[in-house]
Amino acid sequence: MKVNTNRVKLLISAVHKTQYPNTSMPEIALVGRSNVGKSSMINKVLNRKSLARVSGTPGKTVTINFYDVDNQLMLVDLPGYGYAARSKGEVESWGKMINDYLEGRPQLCQVVQLVDSRHKPSKEDVAMQEWIQEYCAYSVVFATKSDKLSKKQLAESLDLIADTLSLRDGDVLIPFSVKDNESVTNFWDYVEGCVLDDEEEPEV
Repeated sequence: MKVNTNRVKLLISAVHKTQYPNTSMPEIALVGRSNVGKSSMINKVLNRKSLARVSGTPGKTVTINFYDVDNQLMLVDLPGYGYAARSKGEVESWGKMINDYLEGRPQLCQVVQLVDSRHKPSKEDVAMQEWIQEYCAYSVVFATKSDKLSKKQLAESLDLIADTLSLRDGDVLIPFSVKDNESVTNFWDYVEGCVLDDEEEPEV
């Protein structure tokens, strides 16, 4: 599968499973802590400047956003977790929203986790990774904001992330920077591989 990012649209922003789009396209969900740079990453990989709204306020996204990519793939932006300033009720509501999607959406074929390359993964990151390892055949993790580290610092950070998240052989851990077009190539190389048609063989 090769997708055309010139044909992208926000299909719907949902707060309840009854609002999920009635489509059969495979879905790739992006999940990470608030302020991990998820909206910036979505805009970068979809070649848009402001399709996903970037806010200076962590935890701004309170909906599940479904992006139709070339009528072939749905990129799903899940609400950020771990923002301490939110009330207990809001945190519980968001947790249920995420769980309802992750556990009840048959179109979901891969969960892509985003972590901040500058910091050790949080306990929320570890908990999410444990869920991914239970439900997905392998893990795909992107370490965002990698341009803010030196090569040596980034290498050390990737080792720490892999160790903290208990990544396994076959799992994928890739640095990502919105300033680097190679990051976009890496993203699509792995994401498209998750949704190859059964009759197609992945490229070597």
